[in-house]
Amino acid sequence: MTGHTVRLTGAAQREYARRLILAAPDYAVVTINPGDRTLDQNAKMWAMLSDISRAKPEGRRWTPEVWKCAFLHSLGHQVQFAEGLDGSGPFPLGFRSSKLNKAQMADLITVIQEYGDRHGVAWQNNA
Repeated sequence: MTGHTVRLTGAAQREYARRLILAAPDYAVVTINPGDRTLDQNAKMWAMLSDISRAKPEGRRWTPEVWKCAFLHSLGHQVQFAEGLDGSGPFPLGFRSSKLNKAQMADLITVIQEYGDRHGVAWQNNA
């Protein structure tokens, strides 16, 4: 039996997953994860980060990528640092929003929205 991934979007997929589990050999491993973030969530996040970057709240002249890292950090996502190959100092590892599930991405968007609203960001096309 080879590995299978089933997205549980309805009764038929749940029944298929049940049949796969019943047919699985002993000691097989089953992992159930929440759904990945959506493309709409990703587009909204980047539009909001761009709006915040243009607004420069608190005088911060950060790129959308730096803002993303700051918001992920505020939600408790940890970053690690590695030493540069040329001795130029450490660089960050982590802060990959592509690894967030739908609920985590929704939390990130909520934090971005709250911060932007509190700092008078003029939201553009990010609905």
